[in-house]
Amino acid sequence: QVQLVESGGGLVQAGGSLRLACTASGRTFSNYAMAWFRQAPGKEREFVATINWSGGSTSYTDSVKGRFTISRDNAKNTVYLQMNSLKPEDTAIYYCATRSRSSYAAYLLPGSMDFWGKGTLVTVSS
Repeated sequence: QVQLVESGGGLVQAGGSLRLACTASGRTFSNYAMAWFRQAPGKEREFVATINWSGGSTSYTDSVKGRFTISRDNAKNTVYLQMNSLKPEDTAIYYCATRSRSSYAAYLLPGSMDFWGKGTLVTVSS
């Protein structure tokens, strides 16, 4: 069974930075694409970023392009989300997710993901 555990959330002022981490277990991490989603209060869960198995391909939702960077360390079974220039509208629970299939897609819907972490809360104060 795939398990995903997020860490790194917290309270930060607008303009600040945070780095989230998601550590995976239960299968060969380096074979699979990984993704980050987020869910703000009262809103639906939305796609944030994804990365292919090697880290050579990444994709972002428009609202975070140029501010967030997704990366991975296959030796550590960990995917990261570096978040810079944070805005109050980035406040959300951030979830790590992956699929049963190994293929990479540049955009993902929450319903297409098979495994989820429990999330980590990011709060950006103005």
